[in-house]
Amino acid sequence: MYIKSIIIEGFKSYAQRTEINGFDPLFNAITGLNGSGKSNILDSICFLLGISNLTHVRASNLQDLVYKNGQGGITKATVSITFDNSNKSQSPLGFETHDEITVTRQVVIGGRNKYLINGVNANNTRVQDLFCSVGLNVNNPHFLIMQGRITKVLNMKPPEILAMIEEAAGTRMYECKKISAQKTIEKKEAKLKEIQTILDEEITPTMQKLQEERSSYLEYQKLMREIQHLSRLYVAWLFVCAEETKLKSAENLKVMQDNIAKMQASMAENESKVQELTAQIQELQKEKDQEVNGVLKSLEEALADVQRVDAKAQSALDLKKSNLKDETKKRKELVKNMEEDKKMLVVKEKEVSVLTKQLQALQEEGKNDSAALEAAEQHFKAVSAGLSTNEDGEEATLAGQMMTCKNDMSKADTEAKQVTKAELKTKQAEVKKMDSGYKKDQDTLKAVKNSREKLEAELAKLNYEDGKEESLLEKRRQLSREIAKLKETHERLMSRFPNLRFDYKDPERGWDRSKVKGLLANLITVSDISYSTALEVVAGGRLYNIVVDTEVTGKKLLEKGELQRRYTIIPLNKISAKTLNDRVINAVGVDNVHTALSLVGYESDLRKAMEYVFGATLVCDTLDNAKKVAFDKQVMTKTVTLGGDIFDPQGTLSGGARSQSASVLSSLKEVKEVQDNLNEKEAQLQDTERQLASLKGTAEKYRQLKQQYELKVEEEQILQAKVQQSSFHQQQEELERLRKAIEESEETLRVTKEVQKRAEEKYKVLENKMKNAEAEREKELKAAQQKLNTAKAKADAFNKKLKQKQQEADAVALELEELQREQAGYEQQIQAVDEAMKAIQEQIDSMACTVSQNKEAVRKAHEELVKQKEVIVAQDKELKTKSTEANKLREQNNEVQLKIKELEHNISKHRKDSQDAADKVTRMLEEHDWINSERHFFGQPNTSYDFKTNNPREAGQRLKKLEETTSKLERNVNKRAMNMLNEAEERYNDLMKKKRIVENDKAKILQTIEELDQKKNEALNVAWQKVNKDFGSIFSTLLPGATAKLAPPQGGGVLEGLEFKVALGNTWKENLTELSGGQRSLVALSLILAMLLFKPAPIYILDEVDAALDLSHTQNIGQMLRTHFRHSQFVVVSLKDGMFTNANVLFKTKFVDGMSTVTRTALSQSDPKKIQEKPSHKEKRSKHT
Repeated sequence: MYIKSIIIEGFKSYAQRTEINGFDPLFNAITGLNGSGKSNILDSICFLLGISNLTHVRASNLQDLVYKNGQGGITKATVSITFDNSNKSQSPLGFETHDEITVTRQVVIGGRNKYLINGVNANNTRVQDLFCSVGLNVNNPHFLIMQGRITKVLNMKPPEILAMIEEAAGTRMYECKKISAQKTIEKKEAKLKEIQTILDEEITPTMQKLQEERSSYLEYQKLMREIQHLSRLYVAWLFVCAEETKLKSAENLKVMQDNIAKMQASMAENESKVQELTAQIQELQKEKDQEVNGVLKSLEEALADVQRVDAKAQSALDLKKSNLKDETKKRKELVKNMEEDKKMLVVKEKEVSVLTKQLQALQEEGKNDSAALEAAEQHFKAVSAGLSTNEDGEEATLAGQMMTCKNDMSKADTEAKQVTKAELKTKQAEVKKMDSGYKKDQDTLKAVKNSREKLEAELAKLNYEDGKEESLLEKRRQLSREIAKLKETHERLMSRFPNLRFDYKDPERGWDRSKVKGLLANLITVSDISYSTALEVVAGGRLYNIVVDTEVTGKKLLEKGELQRRYTIIPLNKISAKTLNDRVINAVGVDNVHTALSLVGYESDLRKAMEYVFGATLVCDTLDNAKKVAFDKQVMTKTVTLGGDIFDPQGTLSGGARSQSASVLSSLKEVKEVQDNLNEKEAQLQDTERQLASLKGTAEKYRQLKQQYELKVEEEQILQAKVQQSSFHQQQEELERLRKAIEESEETLRVTKEVQKRAEEKYKVLENKMKNAEAEREKELKAAQQKLNTAKAKADAFNKKLKQKQQEADAVALELEELQREQAGYEQQIQAVDEAMKAIQEQIDSMACTVSQNKEAVRKAHEELVKQKEVIVAQDKELKTKSTEANKLREQNNEVQLKIKELEHNISKHRKDSQDAADKVTRMLEEHDWINSERHFFGQPNTSYDFKTNNPREAGQRLKKLEETTSKLERNVNKRAMNMLNEAEERYNDLMKKKRIVENDKAKILQTIEELDQKKNEALNVAWQKVNKDFGSIFSTLLPGATAKLAPPQGGGVLEGLEFKVALGNTWKENLTELSGGQRSLVALSLILAMLLFKPAPIYILDEVDAALDLSHTQNIGQMLRTHFRHSQFVVVSLKDGMFTNANVLFKTKFVDGMSTVTRTALSQSDPKKIQEKPSHKEKRSKHT
């Protein structure tokens, strides 16, 4: 059966009726530009075959299949395909008489889906059965190969490839059925377990119970017979006793009346004696009261007064002694400190003296070093400028020195005087000119100095510490680093207990987060970690409950808080807590037992929640204590041990090994410490930020003022230097120098001749130097530099040494000054302490005399009180003797009175007993009619009423116990136990029979599965061999020179899976990653086509399976399809010449005016029958081989 023609109308891009005729029975190709509608032809075939998963045809619903979704005026899509059914071996069931079969499917927008077979309406099931009977099940399409199928096959694991082979071999259905059967067996197994459970938990216990009830019923009958016998014996004995009581009561009455008369006479005598003693006692008591209320009371009051005065005086004396002791101790400490400071003062004075001398010596030495440094600098500058030092130490060039020597030789006697006078006149004129400029500089310096002082005052007013903002910034950076580190530590700790996290979104705008208190575990603190495990057990799951203020808050939190998991809410206004009452707490009252509530810390507003969780439980240190406390009758309260074991009076006992990991509450303490530290650091950071914000303006203003201040200071220094270095100042000094020079000129003239002589000698020396001027200058420059460096180093070292020595001297001087002040302070303090001690001692002496007098007064008052008490004791003794005698007489009368009442009671009792005995005899005769006939046997030996052989009292006790026992048995005994036991045994036997049947069926099914598994494995092996052979053949055709196979994984069997093995030439590749993308696609395509060969279908549809292949591979696929598939029709969509040039018929699609069109081109006119009869060259070769 193959496609002859297709008619498409209104389907996707085919708006108009399009007839596609002339399909080749073997190989048809469809090509065209992207979007021209070539794949829509394949979609129309799938649509007609009844596809249910519309995503395979690129649609979400049936309306998407209609042209432009029905918007283009077309409201229905129709596809009609005519199949050639001339080959009856491939004919669908029931259509063997039809040479052609035309199937039509139509879908209408807003209407129903309609099928027609040969123009007759048919339902979906009939169309599905038609195509499935020839292997065209479009909902499990092995005949439809899309491009994605190749990628899917490439990614398959060995078990998945094996599943494809199983599907092809038909054993997959058996596997599904086997799995279903195994599930059924599991269900039956569950039923068996259920039956066994019923037997174990219901029927067997019921049978045992009924057997026990049957035994109870038989015991009950036995007891009833014994009760009947004992009842007669006991009644007979009671009857005899009643008659004897009736006879004895009269005699006892007379004896008791005589005894009463004697006792009444004795009572009268005792009463008269008691009256006499009472009168004597009253007289003695009166005398005693006078003594006590008068003299004794006044003596006691006097003693109390003197004792009070004595105690007050003694307290004041003790206080003063204590004050004196304190002052003495204070004086010793002051003296000790003063002596120590005196020694230190002497030492410091010596140090100051030594340091002062050293400092003076250093200052003198420093002057010489400074002069040497200045001379060295001047000399180095002169040498650097090309000057040389003459014998007078002046700097000049050699030529100049020579010229000077010549001038000196000719004009030495007159020139000095003339030059000095002329120079003096010139300088005086210049000084007058410069006087105004010097005053102006002085005024400017003063103005700048005032500005600097003003800025300095403004800086002081700001009260800002220099560098404070920088230190705060550094503190902020440090706090930020510490906070980040603490947050990381907190996050790491919290990751160990994710249940302690509680995050929520505000349910509404402006939400007050204080309404949600948080997780209960985060709201408590455990001061003693040893109780953590016990408290965790007490709280249980409530440890992770959320505490809120009201139930309204809890409702909003649950509805809109976007909680990440389920939580239980504890509203504080609604929760009711059960707490231990005072009686239980007082009854416990031992150190090693605590209420759980007392072991946790919490905020006061959370008390209700804490009582709800911890309020009704006790915590003990050991198992024994917990057991005693929990089951004590006065306590009867749930108790938990430190190890987490629970004792509950309701009947629950739990415990055993617990997890070795740290408890949540003990770890939570560490988390809280980190959190508290984090909160503290964040608070410090906020405070730092506030300080920075408040300092920002002040710091900026301070920087501006300081910058202005530094500029003014620098300007002041420059002006100060300018004034000191001004020409006016220098000229003033120069004038003074010239005046002195004139005075000395006369002396100069006297030595002129001598100078002239020296100048001539010097001139000769200078001439020699001129000859070696360069070398001399270099030598002198080096010497000057060395001299300068030495002077600088010496001056720097000295300045450093001088500075250190000065600091040391200042420090010692300050210490000395402080010690001197302290010495003066010590003397004043000692003087004050001495005066205070003297005053206190005087007060003590005065108080001691007063205390002595008070104690003597107390002693005398006490002696008088003792004497008076002795008199009263004697009176008490006499009173006690007479009272004792009277009390004895009263007790005798009371005892006699009791005996009389007892006798009277006995008389009344005997009378009543006598009457009761008579009434009882009469009543028993009426109640037990057998007494009259058998009373002559009562008490007789060798009868059933023999009271000696059968003790009636024991019989009565036995009868009472038996009646109690039967009363209990009567309530519990089941009189239907015999019948119910028979029914239960029948039900038990029936269930056992059914159980054996199910177990036999299970054994048979398992045996059948084992046999079918063997057959399945054989069929699977055959399928694998066949598919493997075709797989290798097809792959060799597609990729000449290469081969492929399906092989089990290394070390495994076929049933464990199959994997690809590919060889290029003689080299087997380890895995598919060593192949190119095109080669891998050929591997997958070869396996798919080999599967199709194993179970061929009449029609195959391929959609651009060559997209990832080059032209040579595409050509090989076309050739392979012509070679291997000669009994099926192929409809192939391709864009490559190598594929459709091998086709017999080529259909080209175009998109014209918004609609798809199709044109047919016949590439080969070969007769299908001839092609089938004439084997290819490759087949001939394989047959020959």
